[in-house]
Amino acid sequence: MASNPHGSHPAYYGPQTIEDEPRTEWNPSAETLRPVRGRHRVARQRGGTMARSRAVLGVGMFAAVGAGGMATAQEGGTGSVPGLDSVRSIPDQIPVLSDLISSPESEPEAQDTTSVTAFTEAQDAGEALRARILQQAEEQEATAQAAEHAQILAGAQSDAIAAAAELAEAERLAEEQRQREAEEERQRLEEERQRLEEERRLAELRASYTIPLTTYTLSSSFGASGSMWSSTHTGTDFAAPTGTPVKNVHTGTVKEAAWAGSYGYRIIIEQEDGTELWYCHLSSMNVTAGQAVDTGDTIGRVGSTGNSSGPHLHLEVRPGGGDPIDPLAWLRGKGQAV
Repeated sequence: MASNPHGSHPAYYGPQTIEDEPRTEWNPSAETLRPVRGRHRVARQRGGTMARSRAVLGVGMFAAVGAGGMATAQEGGTGSVPGLDSVRSIPDQIPVLSDLISSPESEPEAQDTTSVTAFTEAQDAGEALRARILQQAEEQEATAQAAEHAQILAGAQSDAIAAAAELAEAERLAEEQRQREAEEERQRLEEERQRLEEERRLAELRASYTIPLTTYTLSSSFGASGSMWSSTHTGTDFAAPTGTPVKNVHTGTVKEAAWAGSYGYRIIIEQEDGTELWYCHLSSMNVTAGQAVDTGDTIGRVGSTGNSSGPHLHLEVRPGGGDPIDPLAWLRGKGQAV
């Protein structure tokens, strides 16, 4: 190792300097540097500023010394301190270092207060932005929910309208069915009424009696004698024009409807009590044997067939099918005015 001409200082192998220039210790803080200030500055915590400043300053010093030695070796400069200009430019090249160097340690409280205020304002602005974003999100969600509710309400209203229409149609069909059933019931009741009325009428007819001719003249009475009969007259003669309708006196059953010799065309009707009524000398017959007839039914027409002197109806009444009785007395006994 080479001897040190300056005493205790270590040997220096860098560029040779001017011997008569006084040697001084480089103090970067002694340089007048313009502090860098602005909103972008990072707030520094108390108690750690000096330590970080010294640490960064130490790193910068080592870098400056190394850079200065290399510059002197390359250029062979003659400055008072090796690489002093290069060292002076280091803070401008390292923003953080320049910021730390330009910040006097005598103003930590003011700088920290400014940084905290800026941070607080930024935080408040962020909270306000966050609040606006949340409000917008809530408003959008409320709008979406309102639209969804409106859609659901519209669907419910549509379903209600459709259900009301279906109910109205069902009620209309039910009303039509009710009216149809009511009309059918009315017709059934009317038919039943007519049937009962007919039955009542027939019952009255069965229970009632009538005279055989509407217009007539009594020509021969019961029990009379004459050349026309082999014995006394067995009936009553009702003279009338040929073709005059002959009515059934009382309800019964046709026992016979045929030619009967001297009686001509004859109809015998048997009543419920067994009484037989003979209608004789007819020109025509409208019934047949076995047929049921009611009171007032037309059974034939007046004629002059058989042993007859002119058109008339010969009527006989034979109770139980036996001997004849006076027809006029029998008719009067049934309430008929003859």
